[in-house]
Amino acid sequence: MTEWIEIGSIDAIPRRGSRCVNTPAGRIAVFRTQDDQIFAIENRCPHKQGPLSEGIVHGASVTCPLHNWVFDLATGQALGADEGKVRTYPIDVVEGRIFMAAELVMVAAE
Repeated sequence: MTEWIEIGSIDAIPRRGSRCVNTPAGRIAVFRTQDDQIFAIENRCPHKQGPLSEGIVHGASVTCPLHNWVFDLATGQALGADEGKVRTYPIDVVEGRIFMAAELVMVAAE
């Protein structure tokens, strides 16, 4: 059974924005879409290691700030002609609070 740890409030992430969480797996970017969906993905673009948390969120995708690669936030898959994938992480939202699997969390959200 997975244990969940609270990493913050949905209100701490602006719509179409993100925050980062430090974990044993590295920095994870937690995104909020315009319609309040929450996604968590690896914070490094596989192309040039760009910080995806600094990218532009549109729909359920994020565009890397370095070279405009676009990633699906649900699957981590690069879209369009680009090939690659970033790791995604399970998130649960309960009454406006964001939870991540306990084994991933080392430090609370920034």
